[in-house]
Amino acid sequence: MAHHLAPEIPTRLLMWQRVREYAVPPSMIETATARRTVGDWAGACAAARIDVDLDLRAVRDCHGTDLLHRLRADLRRLAPDLLRWHMPRIAPDGRLRPGLTLCLARYPQPGSAPLQLVVRTPPAWADAGQRMSLALWEETGDGSPGRRPPSHPHPHPHPDRRFRLDLHRHLWDSGRCGELARRCGARGETCAPPGPSAPSGPSPGHDSWAVQRWAAEAELLLRAEGRVRGAFTVRLGARSRAVLELVAPDDSHVPTFRPLRETLPPQEIAALPVLPEAAARVLPDLELLRAGLIAPGRLHPLVAPALAAYGREPVAATASEPGDPHRVECRGEVHRIALRDGVLTAVDHDPAQLRREELLVAFGGPPLPCLR
Repeated sequence: MAHHLAPEIPTRLLMWQRVREYAVPPSMIETATARRTVGDWAGACAAARIDVDLDLRAVRDCHGTDLLHRLRADLRRLAPDLLRWHMPRIAPDGRLRPGLTLCLARYPQPGSAPLQLVVRTPPAWADAGQRMSLALWEETGDGSPGRRPPSHPHPHPHPDRRFRLDLHRHLWDSGRCGELARRCGARGETCAPPGPSAPSGPSPGHDSWAVQRWAAEAELLLRAEGRVRGAFTVRLGARSRAVLELVAPDDSHVPTFRPLRETLPPQEIAALPVLPEAAARVLPDLELLRAGLIAPGRLHPLVAPALAAYGREPVAATASEPGDPHRVECRGEVHRIALRDGVLTAVDHDPAQLRREELLVAFGGPPLPCLR
């Protein structure tokens, strides 16, 4: 009798499955939504564990009431729980990518660099409990940082070009969620990216690249940079990137992309616009739906309506009910991992022991199964 083995689920998708179950609990979504719908954007941020480092009075005094009104309008549309849902995360445990500054919106100013609304994640060494912070970033004319908090400066205050959401407002703006299905790669097939991906061949998980969206997304990127056509890059791995160019016979034709024909020096390649990660890859929620690893009803309420039609029947033995602890074998015993104040916590270890184990891991020791 022939044995048919189920295809192995990529570890990246298993990570995102855990993230979707635990990282943004329903209670956080409900509280943040209730506060946002009554206009309490600061309360919504507090519910989503986002600290607000904004002085609106100072913004008015320095930049005028017009910019203040635009900023306030964006803050009212901000769904902080949705932003947390879509934030970049790292393997293996799915924690927020540390030390990151993401641009959410840009506010052009005559004669000076745009003011930017940014969200920041704490550095890896900070014991911040997966909190984030909302702030404004202003760059001086020579490219150096403008206003920065005098205390506790962020290690990477400049907005990251790879992780930017000002071109992807549907990932945080409650009024733009209808664009999600069109922008996330739902209406096309995935395929391997063009150009070199690694010295030994395509990188793992190459089927998650939303290549069919790259031309349209690159057009948005280049327009934001003040260009109509031109070259751009896509980061394919830690040491690999594709150098592409957006081309079209004329403005009446839909642009497409191709590998850049000329060879550029590394300095010029580094200066090219970078296609954001949100544009380069298929949305993790869509991958989970297609793999049957999540049901549409378990998605964020602002995400589910756009993606419900693209899922399939969830596979058996998926995640437990929300709020149930996850159980792992740890040193011969079964221990519980559960949400406490929105953070995954090893329930059966006391805080002092967890702190000692974290220090041991920091010095290269093996982590407890409960901390993996």
